[in-house]
Amino acid sequence: MCLFASLLLHKQDKGFEDAKAVIESLKNKGVSAIGAAGFCWGAKVVVELAHINAGVLLHPSFVTVDDIKEVKAPLAVLGAEFDHLSPPALVKQFEEFDGFVKIFPGVAHGWTVRYKAEDEAEVKAAEEAHNDALEWFAKHVK
Repeated sequence: MCLFASLLLHKQDKGFEDAKAVIESLKNKGVSAIGAAGFCWGAKVVVELAHINAGVLLHPSFVTVDDIKEVKAPLAVLGAEFDHLSPPALVKQFEEFDGFVKIFPGVAHGWTVRYKAEDEAEVKAAEEAHNDALEWFAKHVK
């Protein structure tokens, strides 16, 4: 499915509302430490969530510097060297804020979930990004 068809079927507003409901439910059950990871357009959903302890944005889409300015939770942003939706020059601007930014060399947008299993470098980069995300959550979601 192409990106635009996918965006028509899976709207960010719906993702945000669904995520808010999950967070409220968790809080009502006594969970006080909550982290959220957003892949591609899900990164914008994470940026818009309030009351999380930490967030991770993996190959983010539609996230601006102004969006990042508003985030209160610590954010890790994991970008790709070859990404027309969030080019490294944009992602590097996110370093101005309190968080962690890392650009993975040799990979393209979506590499953390759409890598070629036979490509050792892509697999290694995806595993490294997943580990970075888990370490970020371990550090900030307590």
